[in-house]
Amino acid sequence: METYPHIFDWLDLQDMNVVIIIALMLLVAGITIISMLLIIILERTSTIGLLKAMGASNGLIRSIFLRRSCRILLIGMIIGNVIGIGLCLIQQHTHYIALSPESYYLSAVPIELNPWHILMLNVGTFVLWVLMLLLPTMLINNVRPSKSIRFE
Repeated sequence: METYPHIFDWLDLQDMNVVIIIALMLLVAGITIISMLLIIILERTSTIGLLKAMGASNGLIRSIFLRRSCRILLIGMIIGNVIGIGLCLIQQHTHYIALSPESYYLSAVPIELNPWHILMLNVGTFVLWVLMLLLPTMLINNVRPSKSIRFE
């Protein structure tokens, strides 16, 4: 570190890029999940009105939509983890993506799979998205049974 401090400064900048990229990916994915839930709610407005007319509370209807959205979210996370970890394992064992040793001082892209990091990233992402999903379910409170059933 004392001999080549500029190299380590460059590596620190790369770490910041990783954080920014992950934050942007989470933001885009969160917006996608919110829009998915909004579409589900808008498609089922008449069903929401019918459930309210039969006496279902807003909390019960919100929990139904949250559970359905969480199920879709978990399926997507599982598929994404299988693909992502699979590609990382392929790189780790076969060194498929090669680097120029003269430029990077490495012959292949190194991969470090830390199960704790993967678990914490998945749990954090799931909790963040569930919190983001609470906002669109507030629309359920505004659905009036008389208006939503009438236009079915």
